[in-house]
Amino acid sequence: MDRRKYQKLLVWQEAMDLVVGVYRITERLPASERFGLCQQLRRAAVSIPSNIAEGAGRHSDKDFIRFLNIANGSLLEVETQLLIALQLKYIEEINELQNSIDKIFAMLSSLKRKLKTEY
Repeated sequence: MDRRKYQKLLVWQEAMDLVVGVYRITERLPASERFGLCQQLRRAAVSIPSNIAEGAGRHSDKDFIRFLNIANGSLLEVETQLLIALQLKYIEEINELQNSIDKIFAMLSSLKRKLKTEY
């Protein structure tokens, strides 16, 4: 069995792109946020594809769904933190990242529904 099958999941690929986008946008945050919002955003973003990968490596759909739920929580955390950065005027817009977040949210929901029908 291919232990890297998670890399073929479109939701994982989209989540990886979101991580890159978050890293790029956090480079623009003020130095005073280096150990605050910047690190929190990066950790939450990295958590999304990491949990998708870990869940895909489990041997049951029920476990996979649990990790997809964790990824979903991290996705909402990223969205909230981006909105905070926007309100604080640390960044000017998040449209591209918001579109990615919306897409990942829909993909996670779809994958969870599919897995639930299989067990």
